[in-house]
Amino acid sequence: MELQEQLRQIKRALHSMMNGPVSQAMRNKGLTYKVNFGVEKPRLEEFSHELPKTYELAAALWKENIRECRLLAGMLMPVADFPADLADVWVEQILFPEEADNLVFYLLSRTSYASERAFVWLADERPMFRYVGYQLLGRLFTEKKVPNRRDMLEYLDHTTTDLRADNTMVKQAAWRSLMKFMDLGIGQERLGNQVLDSVGM
Repeated sequence: MELQEQLRQIKRALHSMMNGPVSQAMRNKGLTYKVNFGVEKPRLEEFSHELPKTYELAAALWKENIRECRLLAGMLMPVADFPADLADVWVEQILFPEEADNLVFYLLSRTSYASERAFVWLADERPMFRYVGYQLLGRLFTEKKVPNRRDMLEYLDHTTTDLRADNTMVKQAAWRSLMKFMDLGIGQERLGNQVLDSVGM
């Protein structure tokens, strides 16, 4: 099937799933997409299983200014076709935290370069990059992936800084990832508590 026809059919299907009250509530919270059908995430994930998982379709969906299309892009992009340099581009183009969380869960956490890019993004000045870095490391910590000592110290240094930052989005992401880091073991819990003590939390 031609790519443009695939996109048209997907948009028609999404329109048929539209949830007006949810869409309006999202707009009221600032999710200002050109189109937002308000489709709930579980229903969107179920719909993704009916679609082909190809680079071409995922890349085309990501370019749409439609909430559901951009979320589907992260669900459909084959991990093997998603190199680190493209991950940098997509993170730079993220519009809202929901997109970041979706990319982390369905795509970024499954890449071979997840940890390496997470630390690169933590060092970036742009808040969304740091947000994605913390969310990604938090996901890896949940999967019981323990960083080596060098990475651990670098992570704790960034976390200490961002827990003192004014950016609420980044601060909350840093705090959530630290809680997951502390769940890795007694040693990590002790180090995490030292960070919390140092920032007065």
